[in-house]
Amino acid sequence: MHGGALTGWLLMALCAVSGAYCLLRARTGTRRERRTARSEALMGFGMAAMAVPAAVLSPPGWAWVVYAVLFGVAALRALPPALRGGHHLHHLVGSLAMVYMAVAMAPAVTGSGGGHAGHGAAAGAGGIPLLTGVLLVYYAFYVLGSAGRLLPGAVLATAGGTGGGRGPGGFGGGTDGRPELTTACRLTMGIGMFAMLLTL
Repeated sequence: MHGGALTGWLLMALCAVSGAYCLLRARTGTRRERRTARSEALMGFGMAAMAVPAAVLSPPGWAWVVYAVLFGVAALRALPPALRGGHHLHHLVGSLAMVYMAVAMAPAVTGSGGGHAGHGAAAGAGGIPLLTGVLLVYYAFYVLGSAGRLLPGAVLATAGGTGGGRGPGGFGGGTDGRPELTTACRLTMGIGMFAMLLTL
C-alpha cells in the first residue's frame, strides 16, 4: 500500500479480522444473513490478500486474473438480489470495484515488478481516473454513513428495534445480535477499499 509496508500490514490485518468475523456470523442467522456474511467474508479476505506488502509477496501475473474472475462471479451472484436494493447493492459495487482494481493492477505485472508493486508506489497502475473518483466518492459516503451508525444514539436506536434491520450507510441488512460489530466490520472494509482505490 501507498505509505509503506506498515500501512499494508495494518490494512491486511484489519481486513483479515473482518473476514474472520464475517465467517463467524455466517454460522447463524437466516439464509439471507448467512449469504450476506459469506459475501462479506470473501471481500475481507480478498482485500487482505491484495494488501500484503509487495516486499513480502509479489504475486504472479495470473493472480490478478484469478482475482478478477473470482469477484466477477461474486458480482454476478450479487446482481439478482441487488436489483431488489438493500445491502446487496453494496456487495455488487464492492465486487465490481475489486474486479476493477485487479484489472487496473494487471498491466503493472508485466511492467514494473508486479501488480502488487502498484499498491506500494501507486505507479504503473492502469486505473481510469473518472471511475476511480466515482468509487472514491461512493466509499467516502459509505464510510461516513457507517461511522454515523456507530454513534451512541444510532446504536441505541438500532438496539431498541427502530433500526428496521438497515445496515450501515442506510443500506439494508445486518440484523444479527451484535449490529455494532457488524457495522464496525463493514466500516473497516469500506475504509480499506477507499485506501486501496487511492493507490490507483
